[in-house]
Amino acid sequence: MTVKQYKRVVLKLSGEALAGDEGFGINPAVVESIAHQIKDVYERGIEVCIVVGGGNIWRGLAGSAKGMDRTTADYMGMLATVMNSLAMQDALEKIDVNTRVQSAIEMRQVAEPYIRRRAVRHLEKGRVVIFAAGTGNPYFSTDTTAALRAAEIEADVILMAKKNTDGVYDCDPNNNPNAHKFETLEYIEVLQRGLAVMDATATSLCMDNKIPLIVFDIDKPGNILKAASGECIGTIVGGKM
Repeated sequence: MTVKQYKRVVLKLSGEALAGDEGFGINPAVVESIAHQIKDVYERGIEVCIVVGGGNIWRGLAGSAKGMDRTTADYMGMLATVMNSLAMQDALEKIDVNTRVQSAIEMRQVAEPYIRRRAVRHLEKGRVVIFAAGTGNPYFSTDTTAALRAAEIEADVILMAKKNTDGVYDCDPNNNPNAHKFETLEYIEVLQRGLAVMDATATSLCMDNKIPLIVFDIDKPGNILKAASGECIGTIVGGKM
């Protein structure tokens, strides 16, 4: 079953997705592959925004920043997302996809400042927009950034591209072969069950603004286009298949 193609999407990429099998840094071949998948969506006339995490460069308090001040660690994570955003912009523009990076932390030499109306105008002119530096505030994840930007620009859906998982399960399928995969979920279920889809702040923001979320496997070529076209892949949260 296929639902109506979406008009405007926010693609949430984890930083780890850009690292490939190395798990750290930026793998140019992987970035190029993702860029080609995004171009397929772009050529369908779907407006695309991207939010990229920074975990391939900086893991925050759980990893790289152990013992560091939380605010300092979070700002360093935001800078990591800018590096990933510039890498993605470079890969997209090399294959003739007009792209703009908008940063929540002002750094005019490398990116535009985030301005909602300008972002929408870029989309209307057929450009891909990458939102960098999170929300510009510590204590907020890039999941929350994706939810916030989706609400601000009135996106139809958030495409949550995951590495090494093809949807949402009731427990870790790598540890439990009997793990149950959900085809659909409501946001309140995600919160009540404590499912690791996105953090609670992002989940609540999506729920309050009625923004559906599709969780799918980034490692399978063509999945981004399938999700943006409304095909039934992965798990849909807060919407109907």
